[in-house]
This record gives sequence, C-alpha cells and structure tokens, in this order.
Amino acid sequence: MTVVNAPGEDAAVAVARAVTRSNLFKAAIFGNDPNWGRIVSAVGTVPEDVAPFDALTLDVSVNGVQVCRAGGVGEPRELVDLAAAREVRVEIDLHAGDASATVWTNDLTHDYVHENSAYSS
Repeated sequence: MTVVNAPGEDAAVAVARAVTRSNLFKAAIFGNDPNWGRIVSAVGTVPEDVAPFDALTLDVSVNGVQVCRAGGVGEPRELVDLAAAREVRVEIDLHAGDASATVWTNDLTHDYVHENSAYSS
C-alpha cells in the first residue's frame, strides 16, 4: 500500500494504515476483487485534520490499473489481475502535497482466520 502526494508523511502513513487495517479491504483482496470502494471508504475514516485532501481528486490504482479516478470510476475492475501473483500493489494518490509512505499488510485468507480463531486469549 503506497500513498503518494499526501500533505505530509504522517498523513500518508495514516491513510495507508487505515486501508491496510481494514478487514473489508483485506477480504476483497483475498477474493481477487479490486474493490476500490472499500479502499476509498477506509481512506475516509482518517480525520481531516490528520490527512487533509479533496475526495474529488483521489485516485486509486491496483496492480497498475487506475480503478478510481478523481473520486469516481476509473478503468474497469476486470482489467486488474489479482490471481497471477500474491503480491498486490495498491497506490492511493491524494493530490494534496508531495509526501509518500508505503505500508505492508496481509490479506484475510481462510488459514489466517482459522489459525487466529482456533485459540482463545
């Protein structure tokens, strides 16, 4: 997950973490669904004072395909190949500055859910 053109590095990290912590986003990636709505929704949870940007300029690319352009529909989601490689690259362009940050995460696989539900803490 890379956030570019953020107003500051802290803002870029906050946006990237909001998306990478989203179980809905992780489930979509596991299901080979480049659902940009789930990405934009998670971005929207970041307080405006932390990451100020204009939602109408937000772009989202998944594996090089710009699926969200200017806060709306971009290229067809069917163009995104999520089945070929397990590494998925998501880029969010906030168009609000010149800072960037990258955060790594994992998806929610059956094994991950099973392993973490098989014991009580």
